[in-house]
Amino acid sequence: MAYKSILEGKDVDELFDAVLELKNREECYRFFEDLCTINEIHAISQRMEVAKLLSEKKTYNEIEEITNASTATISRINKCLLYGAGGYKIVLDRLYKDK
Repeated sequence: MAYKSILEGKDVDELFDAVLELKNREECYRFFEDLCTINEIHAISQRMEVAKLLSEKKTYNEIEEITNASTATISRINKCLLYGAGGYKIVLDRLYKDK
């Protein structure tokens, strides 16, 4: 069964198609620096770090200390890991499959 996102639409499809065209980290830096503010990029990367630490069974206090993320942000990401669309799991499994 194919996943049906509540975000689906032509504009979002085109954004994701653009991301899928990126070939390496340098291209990602170039694209995301043009697309997002510095604060947006830092917020997104912080969320990925929180998801990684949660998957490593770190406590909220440890994660807050390491990332400076609020407990509300940590809780939101934990909820996504437990009940979300599975996107974090897909990426974390692929990034850290050998670890």
